[in-house]
Amino acid sequence: MVEKRFKLSAHINSDNPPAIKPALERIIGNNGIIKPTSEGFDVNAELDGESARALNRMLLSEIRKLEKKTRIRAEWPQGNTTEKLFDYVPKGTRKASQT
Repeated sequence: MVEKRFKLSAHINSDNPPAIKPALERIIGNNGIIKPTSEGFDVNAELDGESARALNRMLLSEIRKLEKKTRIRAEWPQGNTTEKLFDYVPKGTRKASQT
């Protein structure tokens, strides 16, 4: 499989944000910004993977190992499309905005 570069814009809510922070830092590393919020984190990053769904699944699975009550609302722009996901569920695809 060919890996592609995806941008990530996500809101991650958790009942225990300090528990998931180390996993986020390990996965995101120097490829993005993790900003604390009152309920979790806002994450903006670039990750390489075969698909947005696979990257989202990997990210959510890793942080749910540490805190089950964690939710993610993510947008994964790549090329001309943006995939939206809520937890593991796709919520649509649209043309990427021109910025």
